[in-house]
Amino acid sequence: MIQLKTMLNCIDNSGATVVECIANIKMKRHARIGDRIIVVVQKSRTMGDASPGGGPGMGAAAKVRRGDIRHAIVVRTAKKVQRKDGMVVKFDDNACALIGKNGEPIGTRVNGVVGSELRDKKWSKILSLATMHV
Repeated sequence: MIQLKTMLNCIDNSGATVVECIANIKMKRHARIGDRIIVVVQKSRTMGDASPGGGPGMGAAAKVRRGDIRHAIVVRTAKKVQRKDGMVVKFDDNACALIGKNGEPIGTRVNGVVGSELRDKKWSKILSLATMHV
């Protein structure tokens, strides 16, 4: 259950590590796996030195910065989710993957496990980028 002020891990290589939920796109009470939310980046990765000329290590960190407001898809929740076949799935943390306003993922790789509920919600692009789905 992701609601206002919930802190989530960002598991893609967009440059963000920790984000905070500030709104749910659907006007529901809380967001579940596969729902679209609006987040603000609280902590971002720093790749290499921050020289003004750029440099070889500036590729991934330049996509998002601290304070940026972005759209995201919830890929893991700590709340138990019961599937139609009776299986109950619970993850260790809350996690998301950042996307653009058009629905395309910002990162090119999703590290870690994502929920299979993304397939039902038509987010197969994120499933294909993920290393494993449960």
